[in-house]
Amino acid sequence: MRHYVFTFILTAAVTLALTWVVLRVSLRYKLYPAIRERDVHKTPTPRLGGVAMFLGVVFAFALSSQVPYFAILWQNPARIWSILGATLLIVVIGVADDLWDLDWMIKLGAQFLAAGIIVGFGGIQIFAIPIGGQLLFSSWQSFLLSVFAIVIVMNAVNFIDGLDGLVAGVALIANGVFFVYVYLVARDRGFDSYSSLAPFIAVVLVGVCLGFLPLNWNPGKIFMGDSGALMLGLLMATASIVVTGDLDPDVLGDNDVFGRSQLLGAFIPILLPVVIVLLPLLDFGMAVIRRMAKGKSPFSPDRKHLHHRMLDMGHTDRNAVIVFYAWTLVVSLAVLLMYIGTTADWPGLYWPGVAYLAVGLAACLIVTLPPARAPRRVPARQEPTP
Repeated sequence: MRHYVFTFILTAAVTLALTWVVLRVSLRYKLYPAIRERDVHKTPTPRLGGVAMFLGVVFAFALSSQVPYFAILWQNPARIWSILGATLLIVVIGVADDLWDLDWMIKLGAQFLAAGIIVGFGGIQIFAIPIGGQLLFSSWQSFLLSVFAIVIVMNAVNFIDGLDGLVAGVALIANGVFFVYVYLVARDRGFDSYSSLAPFIAVVLVGVCLGFLPLNWNPGKIFMGDSGALMLGLLMATASIVVTGDLDPDVLGDNDVFGRSQLLGAFIPILLPVVIVLLPLLDFGMAVIRRMAKGKSPFSPDRKHLHHRMLDMGHTDRNAVIVFYAWTLVVSLAVLLMYIGTTADWPGLYWPGVAYLAVGLAACLIVTLPPARAPRRVPARQEPTP
């Protein structure tokens, strides 16, 4: 565990320093776009935070290559290089879009290409659904399903990037819970080492998000932009697919291993990755349906995302972000507790996990309801201070 802790601390510190550097350079050379009609902020703000986050990820992977504990990650270097190559591609496209507003077809094509690099060259695919150990997909079905899963999660995460600190905080919470889950799975299955790719990606993303958040918290001095949001979605989806591909479906469905609930134990590897991006996926699905119903492109921008609706209800920017944090924490922790309850060592936590979910969802619903006050006034637009 200490190797993951050190990786987290160093990645957060390096990302924070790099974010400050990118901020100063962006302000010095006015590398920020004009404010769009759908934007919530009123001061032109640099959107290149994703560059600092990407460099933080590269630093963490470079560091892992020098640490014997993480040597297992580099036993299949094609995986690592495909992930870094795809991430670089998506960050470059994201930066170009943040600066010059690319056509959505170009961005979508780059996303499919990046996903194809990870799935095709890295061999990171969804090979089976853990139901009796049956392979439910042919090689081409597995390839397509994996590519589409990565692209969908990328866009889902990017779609909620509309408030200061929203994506960074949600991703921090989601990846933190995901890391604990994968770590517990390794313990429950008696792995010789806790070192593997999925928890490493998760802990790196936690460090990157924590390092970026201080300068992105409301009022945000810098945004991660499409480059950062798409990168987070890409790596989160990749880590989830690594888990579903690496775990043996026969073992996951074995009642002797997971004790109380064979069905829940089998579906947790699929359920938890979906749950940790539940809000982004919900927002993404609603946006696609809403735009296509109007005859528009599903990627055409508008101001009807969930965070926009919460602002229109009267929430402040910070309150809306905290409410999103609460939803993410409640749902992901509940599923994690249910997983723990399916193991032989902690059988008493299954129903408390269900109770926690019910109470947590009720509490989140209450705080999400419109506050008893009028919406705040929108301040006048200002110029940034170099």
